[in-house]
Amino acid sequence: MKPAHLCRNLRTKKMFIPALEHEAFVPDETESGHASHFWCNCTMSESGPDDRPVGTAVCKKERKCFED
Repeated sequence: MKPAHLCRNLRTKKMFIPALEHEAFVPDETESGHASHFWCNCTMSESGPDDRPVGTAVCKKERKCFED
C-alpha cells in the first residue's frame, strides 16, 4: 500500500510483483527514489506534469501536481 504522503499517480514496477508489493515505495540503498524505477501515471514517463523527475523522495504535497 502506498504511504499517504506520496502522490496517488506515482507508480513503480514493484507494485505489480506480489512478492515485492509490500516494499514498493520504500527506497533502498541502491535507488535514489528518482526516475529509474518510478513513473507518473499522468504523464506515463519519468517526469511529472511539472517536468520534474518523479520518485519517493520528490512526489509529495509540496508539488503543484500532487494528488491525494
